[in-house]
Amino acid sequence: MSGTVDTTQELAAFLRTRRERLDPHDFGLPSRRQARRTPGLRREEVAELAGVSIDYIVRLEQGRGLRPSANVVEALAQALRLAPDERAYLFNLAQQRPRNADQPATTAAPPLARLVADLSPLPAMLMNHRYDILAWNGEMARLLLDFDTLPPSQRNSMWLCLMHPRMREFYVDRERVVREGIAHLRAAWAAHPEDRALTGLIAEFTARDEEFARLWAERDIKVNGRGRKEMRHPDVGVITVDFEVLMPLQDPDQRLVFYRAVDDESQSALDRLCAR
Repeated sequence: MSGTVDTTQELAAFLRTRRERLDPHDFGLPSRRQARRTPGLRREEVAELAGVSIDYIVRLEQGRGLRPSANVVEALAQALRLAPDERAYLFNLAQQRPRNADQPATTAAPPLARLVADLSPLPAMLMNHRYDILAWNGEMARLLLDFDTLPPSQRNSMWLCLMHPRMREFYVDRERVVREGIAHLRAAWAAHPEDRALTGLIAEFTARDEEFARLWAERDIKVNGRGRKEMRHPDVGVITVDFEVLMPLQDPDQRLVFYRAVDDESQSALDRLCAR
């Protein structure tokens, strides 16, 4: 076995095996066992389901150097009834970028919501790519805000940072926090062009906040998976934390964020805060 993947041949083999695994009965097609010399669907049936020519399917399955477009790959994935992981594999083999199959997460996956609670006493929360806060534990609520008191439309960490009166002075290095948040939003905006809610948020921020409009125009791109934040809490003083962002394989649009105190003074402040 060679050390590299021949994507053309692997694409051909993958399409053949997935076609041969399909049951004609699932498509309302007659089995005609005597006429079907191979298992699964015929090439012409897949071609019809995908809206492409039979010759195109033949050339793909023979590994004759075709590179199908993203639209054709999507049509093939639907025709072959690929599972999400198989669909992603097909897009990778075709060297195409898949469209997002699902709508952005607006509710927390139950196992992740339980994990957020289980992470206590570490402050933790769950967000989607647009910074909507989907779940949180008591420690995070005491550190930042009581999210239960906010309408769902305001449970967005960027909205809070920019618009909420208490949060505007919460971060010691506010411009860096805002700049990094905007760099993440721009990356998310490019990856989710169909997300109208995200586009609406960006339009609102641009219209209402001069700092956001200025930094957005700089077109910085950056996604931080870890870092440090220094916060001025009105009750216990300055708290410095390291944060970590994890993306679950099963729910890749959800991001688990948790904080750890970086020194004894910050840990003591967090302990006093959580004991209140």
